[in-house]
Amino acid sequence: MTVVAVTVAALLAVAVGLTLVRIIRGPSILDRAVAVDVLLAVVVAAIATEVAYSRDATALPVLVVLAILGFVGSVSVARFAARRNDK
Repeated sequence: MTVVAVTVAALLAVAVGLTLVRIIRGPSILDRAVAVDVLLAVVVAAIATEVAYSRDATALPVLVVLAILGFVGSVSVARFAARRNDK
């Protein structure tokens, strides 16, 4: 089980690194917004991995709040981009 946890942690760390590169080098604001959404999804996956590894469900409300925050943020950016394209 420890090998799996270390492997998942390493993969999540690589995902965070690549996402940070996209946030910094993103050619447009929409690319950066998508990268922030991916970063939030990776953070949720990391917290969920920790919850599964430790078998302690106290972080589940945090996961729900982060998921709702990611959804609302994505919808807000999409609406902003749609309005911007209409003008």
